Parts: sequence; structure tokens; C-alpha cells
Amino acid sequence: MPKVSVLIITYNQHKFIRQAIDSVLAQQTTFPFEILVGDDFSSDGTREIIQEYERQHPGLVKGVLHPHNMGKNGGINFLETLKRAEGEYYALIDGDDYLTDVSKLQKQVDLLDAHPDYSMAFHNALITYEDGSPSHVLNGPDMKAFYTVEDLIGEEEIWFMATSSTMYRNSIKEYPSWFRESVSGDIPRLILKAKMGNIGYIPDVMSVYRKNSNGTSFSDRYDDAVFLKNRIDMYSNINRELDYQYDGILKRNIARYYRMMMNSRQFRTSYLAKLRLVSQYYSLAKPNWTDLKSVVYDHLTPPVLQRAYGTLAISLHRILNN
Repeated sequence: MPKVSVLIITYNQHKFIRQAIDSVLAQQTTFPFEILVGDDFSSDGTREIIQEYERQHPGLVKGVLHPHNMGKNGGINFLETLKRAEGEYYALIDGDDYLTDVSKLQKQVDLLDAHPDYSMAFHNALITYEDGSPSHVLNGPDMKAFYTVEDLIGEEEIWFMATSSTMYRNSIKEYPSWFRESVSGDIPRLILKAKMGNIGYIPDVMSVYRKNSNGTSFSDRYDDAVFLKNRIDMYSNINRELDYQYDGILKRNIARYYRMMMNSRQFRTSYLAKLRLVSQYYSLAKPNWTDLKSVVYDHLTPPVLQRAYGTLAISLHRILNN
């Protein structure tokens, strides 16, 4: 029986999947582990590469090859692959990421074994960019030894854990139905695990998070109302999941997405529809008068009236200063 199940979640990542699998095969541990590669019906040769590794490493590398794309930005792929996991713990890696320390699994298992109150653990990671932007380490030296739910809740999106850096106790047998609807699996998964215990941190840089056009983060569309509505629903469900303990903070977070939705391509020029969004933003954010005036001017005032307002303001300024 494996101590750890390593879940590699992939879709159309044939350029990267070999490095991801090889980096796990290189792990040096005192315990057995398995590698489950969940493929979301790739059409670029990724599936064939997974099958090649299955033949080369029978019983160790196991393909979870779905008969069709499961949707939700890989979230359902993760859930269906997790169902096959036999390990006490599972480590999660996106198919375009890879491990850089052969002791990564061992270090995280040692930490979780030593701290039964920890629900999961993560470590530092290197972020690299396809467009040539300078790579950098994700976390600085001011990190804590462990984190709680409170550290994951904010008025803006909080992110300091690369997917490839995480290891979890395999303790959630059935994820809530609302989790399946979210296109951002990391955020709600971390909240659900943090409810169950502290999150331990190892400062060692032991994996690479590769930012590229095939990665899941590139499907985040902050100019698309459908994506933004999914975020609103996700944080509303998190608020309910946490029994509204952080209601004020999460409402202000949700309000941000209503404000972003005003600039979405679906609502950008629909002033009547944006009136409802402004109302929802106001009820959640409780903005001050200056902020509210800015929202009304930017989103409810047609350009022709904005120009007229600007001309009037200039004229008044000249009169008052003569």
C-alpha cells in the first residue's frame, strides 16, 4: 500500500508532462508511493506519453484517462483522479510543473507524520515564465511555520502556495457539491483543508511553477462575466462553508468581482444592466462617498455625458480662478 499518492493533473501538456513524471520518479523515499496521472482527454499526444510511462513503470505510474473532457478547468479531473488514490497522503502537481528536490515527498511526509494536527503541508517554489520574464521564488523569508484559515481569508485573493508544493492528508472522502462548480480548485480546496487543521510550511524551494499559456491560471478571464460570476459563487459558498465567521471580509472580496464585472465585455456598454451590478457592489462593499461617485461616473455615465461633465468642470474651474 503506498504511503503517498502523487496526482499529476494534465490536459494538452505534451511538452511538459515527461518532465513532470520524471521528477516524481526521481523521488527518494523510505516509503512506497504511486503516481496517478489524470488526463482530461488531451488531443495533443499527452495521453500517449502517459501510456508509454505506464508500460515502462507498471504498477507505479497509473494513467487516469477520461473518455471526455470533464470541464471546470481541471477540477473534475482532480476529483476523479483523487478517487483512485490509495495513499495516506496525496501530493498534487499540475502537468506543466515539476519537482526539483528528490527529497520533496520525504520532507513533507516527515513533517505531517510529526504533526498530526496538520491537515496539509506546502513548501517554497520557483516561478518561471514562458514569455521570458525573470523567474523568482514565490515566498520570502518572513513566512510562518504554519498557517490557519484566517491566513487564507482576505478582501482580495490570497495566494502563496504553488499547487506543485502541496501535500494533503487524504481525509476528505466526499467534497461538497459546490466545490465541483468552481473553476478555481486550489482556493476552495485549501479552505476545506484549513478547516481540518493547520497548514505546515517548509521554506525549501522544491518545485517549479511554470507560468505558460497551457497552464490553468491562463484560463482566468477577469474581463469575462461568466468567470467573474463563478468567482462570486465560489466565495459566497466559502462564506457559507465557514459559517459566516468572516462575513464582512468575504463580502468586500465578492464586491470586487461585481466591480470587475462592470468592465467585462458582456456589461461594458450596457448601462442599465450595470445599474444592478452597482447596486450589488454598494450593498456588499459599503464604499465611501468618493468611491461611490467614482463608480457611478465610470460605469453609469455614458461617454457623451462624461465629456459634457469634463467640459463643464473645466469651465467652472476657469471661472472660479479668474
